[in-house]
Amino acid sequence: MVKADIGLANWFMRRVAQTPQRPALSFDGTTRSYAEMGDAISRLASALRAGGVCRGDRVAYLGLNNPVYFEVMFAAARLGAIFVPLNFRLTGAELDYIINDAGVHTLVVDAMHRPVIDSVRERLCCRRFLSADAAADGWMALADFVGDAPPLAQGEATDEDDVAVIMYTSGTTGRPKGAMLTHGNFWWANINGALGADVSENDITLVMAPLFHIGGLNVTPLSCWQKGGHVVLHRAFDPARFIADVKSYRVTTSFAVPAMLLFIAQQPDFAEADLSSIRVIMCGGAPVPEPLLRLYAARGIPLNQGYGLTETAPSGSYLGPEFALAKLGSAGKPMFFVDLKIVGDDGRTPLGPNERGEVLMRGPNIMRGYWNKPEATAAAIDAEGWFHSGDIGYLDDDGFLYICDRLKDMIISGGENIYPAEVEAVLYDHPAIAEVAIFGEPSEKWGESVTAVAALKPGASLDLETLRAWATERLARYKLPTRLEIVTALPRNPAGKVLKFELRDRFR
Repeated sequence: MVKADIGLANWFMRRVAQTPQRPALSFDGTTRSYAEMGDAISRLASALRAGGVCRGDRVAYLGLNNPVYFEVMFAAARLGAIFVPLNFRLTGAELDYIINDAGVHTLVVDAMHRPVIDSVRERLCCRRFLSADAAADGWMALADFVGDAPPLAQGEATDEDDVAVIMYTSGTTGRPKGAMLTHGNFWWANINGALGADVSENDITLVMAPLFHIGGLNVTPLSCWQKGGHVVLHRAFDPARFIADVKSYRVTTSFAVPAMLLFIAQQPDFAEADLSSIRVIMCGGAPVPEPLLRLYAARGIPLNQGYGLTETAPSGSYLGPEFALAKLGSAGKPMFFVDLKIVGDDGRTPLGPNERGEVLMRGPNIMRGYWNKPEATAAAIDAEGWFHSGDIGYLDDDGFLYICDRLKDMIISGGENIYPAEVEAVLYDHPAIAEVAIFGEPSEKWGESVTAVAALKPGASLDLETLRAWATERLARYKLPTRLEIVTALPRNPAGKVLKFELRDRFR
């Protein structure tokens, strides 16, 4: 039996051949057909190959949402290379680590983010730096790099277990980890999504979440293209523009985190806006609050909620709108090709209904492992292929999943994952701080916000504004504390572990 090549580039180029004339991508008022998009991808792949990019090499993109992101991703896939999307909110020091850890061969950066790369450029391993926009000092324009390169005649064949994308997640020990997502992971995650919420060739999906996140990349755009639909891409989230473009393009689907839905609903014209074309909005990152569910339901807009992680691409569980209120706070049932169970403290023993334990998942959407981190991979994926999420949850009597807490104290703010250990490692370097603990607090706007509790060195003083200003060059803005509490000492157990639950109880 001949196995089908389900690689990212192969299925996209097959779609180009099937429906070349259909609109594929709209951005900043310009719409390109599948044929035009396919041509741009093939020419870039040809130029990258001529520039020395080979199978397995890493090609990265840093910048706001842009068609170039997709061109680089698909072009790398055509060569059997690996795409590395970079979080544009990170500092130079944070990007320095990720780029060198991935061993990036070619780096493409938009104009806004060239300065942060220039600040660490001499330390980077990259062989080539390309500007997604116009040329600049030390930066060749991507358009000039491609020049008159012919379309790539034949791409590399890919196996479903080949790594397609390395997507970095914040590290629980202060260092990010690169989740190796295979071509098969993307394919099966999209099959899961399509079986949970129908995707139509007539869908027009609006993509406004950042593409460096698995939610922005792999909830709606790729499945929409598989069916021959139309992707409308926004450079960044703009609630007013969302409302305007839903009407202009007759948008049918989108992905958002709850904070985005809140900001859209707060627009002065939300109540009267023409949103009648929307068939469904996919929502993840956190449970949608009941008032927001009811507000969108009153506008006739169903919200599909789900649970997943970068490591699951992000298939996990799915809650259809018919259960949104009946199972309020639930993340739904496991997706079609996902096995899910709750286990006890030993990490193996399955628990019964309503018993809380760690959420484990298994399926063809689970990552291959963490780049360059075999020990972390072994800790995350056991011998039977179960991925240990680090999240605490339970299944109710009907098999619906509820997420209760996070084993690793991760904070989710505005859809961004923030790990306290990473923030604490930076803040410990502040000259006034003797010890510090970070935890999340509920936030109506962002879902959660970052609180810092610090004990200061003798004679030192510190306020929130001073701390944020000091940390701005070391941490992305979304990781900065929004609240600072000063204590004489952090509470610890006999083993010396900080008792964060005491801090939460005291300062909430």
